[in-house]
Amino acid sequence: MEVFIIILMLLVLIGVSNVVHRFVPFIPIPLIQIALGASLVMVPLGIHLHLEPELFFILFIAPLLYNDGKHTPRDELWRLRAPILLLAVGLVFITVLVVGYSVHWMIPSIPLAAAFGLAAILSPTDAVAVGSLAGRIHLPRSLKRLLEGEALMNDASGLVAFKFAIAAAVTGVFSFPKASLSFFVISIGGLIIGALVAFLIIGLRQLLRRAGLEDETMHMLLQILTPFLLYLIAEELGVSGILAAVAGGLVHAIENERMAFTMPNLKNVSNPTWSVILFVLNGLVFVLLGLQIPGVSNTILIDPTFNNYRVIGYAILIYAMLLVLRFGWTFLFSRGGRWFGNQSKEVPSLRILMLTAISGVRGAVTLAGAFSIPLLLQNGEPFPQRDLILFLASSVILLSLLTASIVLPLLAKKKSTADDAEKERIEREWQIEVMTAAVKALQGSSNEKNEFAVTTVISDYKIMMQQLGQKDSKVKRLPRYQQEQAGMRLMALGIERKYVNDQLESGQVSRDQANYYLQMLEQVELILANKLDLGKAIMKTLWRRLKMLLIIRKPSIANGFIEPDMAALRTLKMQCSQAVVDEFSRRCTIQSDEATEGVLDYYQQMLERLRRFTMGSRRKDRSFEDCRRELHWIAIQAERDAVQVFFERGDITRDLAALLRRVIRNREASLYELEEIG
Repeated sequence: MEVFIIILMLLVLIGVSNVVHRFVPFIPIPLIQIALGASLVMVPLGIHLHLEPELFFILFIAPLLYNDGKHTPRDELWRLRAPILLLAVGLVFITVLVVGYSVHWMIPSIPLAAAFGLAAILSPTDAVAVGSLAGRIHLPRSLKRLLEGEALMNDASGLVAFKFAIAAAVTGVFSFPKASLSFFVISIGGLIIGALVAFLIIGLRQLLRRAGLEDETMHMLLQILTPFLLYLIAEELGVSGILAAVAGGLVHAIENERMAFTMPNLKNVSNPTWSVILFVLNGLVFVLLGLQIPGVSNTILIDPTFNNYRVIGYAILIYAMLLVLRFGWTFLFSRGGRWFGNQSKEVPSLRILMLTAISGVRGAVTLAGAFSIPLLLQNGEPFPQRDLILFLASSVILLSLLTASIVLPLLAKKKSTADDAEKERIEREWQIEVMTAAVKALQGSSNEKNEFAVTTVISDYKIMMQQLGQKDSKVKRLPRYQQEQAGMRLMALGIERKYVNDQLESGQVSRDQANYYLQMLEQVELILANKLDLGKAIMKTLWRRLKMLLIIRKPSIANGFIEPDMAALRTLKMQCSQAVVDEFSRRCTIQSDEATEGVLDYYQQMLERLRRFTMGSRRKDRSFEDCRRELHWIAIQAERDAVQVFFERGDITRDLAALLRRVIRNREASLYELEEIG
């Protein structure tokens, strides 16, 4: 029961970290999750979760690297094979030699073999940490692919080097020829075994389908089990389970391309399922890292035999060496001309080299490897300076994350030289891209029953896309005006609310109608509010509801829900809209601006729609309208998903993502209003 409660608390912390990140987006989620994990240990709740390295690798690293391999473009991975191998293999062994000797020289109490072990476990970059940072910092595309490819491969080289270094420290025996041969056998063997097992699993799935077993749930279960099978089989055969998971992911990427045509429903199930799994695993990696760091740090910091300032200085020096080595290595081997897969002889700039060096963040793989250091040597003596090695590894992880979080945004930021016209063009193009994603989602939802409704909604989107695509379009409310326009919409809602309250006091509308209408306005207000105003909007809504409960002693609906008089509500909406039009027309005569004109146009169009509305045709086509309403919400969600994908891939900046989300919220609010009064 205790373990279940701890796991439940960790999952809650993952959710909390994403909420916190919404309000402090400049702090990467990994750092927030580490801080939350550390705070959970420091609070006197008696929580302690031991990190089991082998379990950690199979439970977290295997599925995460399998997924990365499945989604890494194979053509780009092959194009960047030379720099990836130079970083994932060459840099790892250079780091082991240079940092190992340096650590032994600085801290003679750490034996040379143990120092090599520390350097080896510090050499691989963390794929999860790299992905978390790169997804929120606009790194150059080629650099992002290089970092992803390096992180896929260098875990194996670093862990193999670590394994031999620790074995030498424990036994006192080391053979360089034997270690070199073992490295190639373990690495190449891991890739071969991973690919073979992946092909066998694909063949099994095809046999099941030919036998008529095409249940999406069963095939989804096979997908989830695949990375664990790859890792376990490879480790049992004495080769790299991590590289087996990567190779299996690359092989399954080919099958996924065919699956889109042969089993489209499975893809619809697979994507959201893996999204949830990866969200949880990514979060748990850093929360668990946060759980371990306080204990590791306290062991050294409270020990009187260690000088705290000197130990922290050692950690800073080791991280500085890692940075200098990474920069120097990339500088040396980038002089050849094809570092980023270019056929030209163009040499990467100093900025790109700095980005490459600082992007090499360390993460939970490093700490898990450090925890796998045995407590005792072969002769029964304690492993020398094990606690100090754990502290240095933890400190380097934090330093790499902090440095990347602070420095990368500064280096990655490009000076914007585009004028307003260019910004408008870019905003329009991305709006069209988002709407295109909505159209594709609608096409995927089409069937015989809803074909006409799908065609109607797609037609609406194509009209909007056509208007945005026209150079001299009358659609002036581009995304960068949406913030101001949303503010004016909220002002218009205030005018509507005042009109309804006045009508209620004068007895022109019933209390049921007023309450229904005011609740509709509150919902529109919540949709329009951005993440900074959302808290205020919720508090205002709660306050209005509280006042309603205090003032109205007798409930307006005594026995269940009463269907509102829709004709009366449409009449009230027309009156409210006219009140807004009158007020905003007066404002435009005094001072006209883009946002005010946009809201005025919106309410004028609303009035026009309501005047053309006929209740008879509505009753005849009720099922059609219900279907169309559902399709509109599918399209809205597809737009949101597209913005998130574009942002995570680094295609759009955070500011542009926020602007596109504002456009979607405005469209959602308009859709909600039309449906509630229709």
